[in-house]
Amino acid sequence: MDEPEAIQARMPQSPVNEHVARVWSGWLGLTAGLALIVGGVVLAANTSGGAGVAVLIVAGVLTLAGLTAVAPGQARVVSLFGRYSGTVRDTGLRWVNPFTRRRRISTRIRNHETAVLKVNDADGNPIEMAAVVVWQVDDTAKAVYAVDDFVQFVAIQTETAVRHIAGNYPYDARGEEQLSLRQNAEEITSRLSAEITARVVSAGVHVIESRITRLSYAAEIAQAMLRRQQADAVVAARSRLVEGAVGMVRMALDDLAEQGIVDLDEERKAAMVSNLLVVLCSDHATQPVVNTGTLYQ
Repeated sequence: MDEPEAIQARMPQSPVNEHVARVWSGWLGLTAGLALIVGGVVLAANTSGGAGVAVLIVAGVLTLAGLTAVAPGQARVVSLFGRYSGTVRDTGLRWVNPFTRRRRISTRIRNHETAVLKVNDADGNPIEMAAVVVWQVDDTAKAVYAVDDFVQFVAIQTETAVRHIAGNYPYDARGEEQLSLRQNAEEITSRLSAEITARVVSAGVHVIESRITRLSYAAEIAQAMLRRQQADAVVAARSRLVEGAVGMVRMALDDLAEQGIVDLDEERKAAMVSNLLVVLCSDHATQPVVNTGTLYQ
């Protein structure tokens, strides 16, 4: 049976891509800002004041306003009057244009676990499925400008991918040559990761790993499906048991014939085969019957 083809989500291209913002040492900016303010205060104390004092103090305040602290696991997306200017990833105290807007974006590794979703598998059976995805922001510019809320975007797209994967594969293949959710967990997980990646890449998000955390039949059919699985297991076990018993009977008849221990006609062979199969395939211990007469009595 042909496997369903993976459907790649067609997401629009992001309007921007991340690049490094132009920054300077924050300590240099701090020193310059304090120097300007102190200079203005000194000038105001020694003179009658005027425009020069105001200019120095305003320049110092603006210089200090350009200071930006970047902590580990964070980045700052810098924009000037609505235009993307770059991203600051270097940690520590940095100085940028004080008129820019600096939006803090976490680049730490995050995880999102979906709620338990009730969906129909490829056979139409209602199942319950949940997954967890480990991700982090890889392109801060796309995360800010390509979507409204990249955290919510990841959550919704992950749920969509889980529903799509669940609907394309049966819960149990029941011996057929096809992938199933229960028997091919690694392959299904790989395809789930690929689909989530395709859906969130336009938001600048990198999927590290995804795993199915829950997979079961829905409560309304769980008992019926359990009985069917038990019946399939019993049939498989019986088939294996009969196959082994037939092999043992064949081996016994061949050994008796080769060694010439006893010469059995077709009727006695049939009786022997019947008795051996009963002994080997019975669920309960058999009770032997000792024949004290002749072979044919």
